Amino acid sequence: MAVVRPFRALRYEPAVAGSLESLVAPPYDVIGPEQQAQLAERSAYNVVHLTLPDSEDEAAASLAEWRERGVLVRDPEPACWWLAQEYVGPDGVARRREGFVAALRVEPYENRVVLPHERTHPGPKEGRLRLLRATRTQAGSVAGQAGDARPEEQGGGVVSRLWRLDAEFSDALVDELADAQLLIADGHHRYETALAFHAEDGTEASAWLLAVIVPTGQEGLTIFPTHRVAQSAGGASGTAIDPDDLPDASRRAECGRSLGHGDRPSRRRARGAGALPRGALRAALR
Repeated sequence: MAVVRPFRALRYEPAVAGSLESLVAPPYDVIGPEQQAQLAERSAYNVVHLTLPDSEDEAAASLAEWRERGVLVRDPEPACWWLAQEYVGPDGVARRREGFVAALRVEPYENRVVLPHERTHPGPKEGRLRLLRATRTQAGSVAGQAGDARPEEQGGGVVSRLWRLDAEFSDALVDELADAQLLIADGHHRYETALAFHAEDGTEASAWLLAVIVPTGQEGLTIFPTHRVAQSAGGASGTAIDPDDLPDASRRAECGRSLGHGDRPSRRRARGAGALPRGALRAALR
């Protein structure tokens, strides 16, 4: 079933690049123009220069320059990494989510090894594919934060800790996933981009991408609803909405429960994913 293995991480060297706080960024697809500008100003080496560049050629040139200057260094030996993330959900509850980071061999969906749950759009995939062709690197926040176990706060108040695992523990995790079927919780566009790139590139190196594998049975793995307000749908329309008439933050959870999409059903859906044998693929990163 799923094939994972340790990898040689390409990571920041803080002695050259600066503090990790100035280098990390949220996933590219949740960064707006204002936040992108703020991240770019933090450091000339912030990962946003690779994930949201002005052009693919610029990203490739930056990547090559950073490696030449020692801003990015490759570990001499392959390893898996353990990731712990502490966050406060929209319900105000503090949680901890744990998983491990490894190289995952990409498999077409029809092989039923890696399972999707959402449809993707061609535009984002085309942009990511052009970037992947130019850099031959899937730049992501986990690769940018690889280092010691000191906590580093990401955007959105998430505190991440990362530990390098010794060979014995890494091998045990790889064996544990040998009969696993993985569910993509987030990262469908990145995964399908990796599939497309491997199909045209054909090399063994392009068959792998970095993934965070999160066991499904933990309380820290949550799914929260996204509430939307539609002023028209299917030919039916309503009156214009005054933003001042919407419930304030203190009442949104109550409003969500009244619509039947509150916190408790969300947790049930999250636990339901435990029907998969071993774990869930949370994100395809590097």
